[in-house]
Amino acid sequence: MTVQSDLQKAVAACESAKGTYKVMAQSTQDQSAKQMYDEMSGDLEKHLQYLNSRLNYISQSNELNQQQ
Repeated sequence: MTVQSDLQKAVAACESAKGTYKVMAQSTQDQSAKQMYDEMSGDLEKHLQYLNSRLNYISQSNELNQQQ
């Protein structure tokens, strides 16, 4: 399951980057930078939703194929 494995890696990388942006937002005094990091974190949340949706679809499809 190369695609499934690749998606799992992409989700993990995205979650890591999201966490990094949150830490950066909390550690800066610059309000414009804080807003930028918060927005970037929000963008990654949307990406995570898409990736997880695709991962769930692939997982369900694989289970259905195995039952046949």
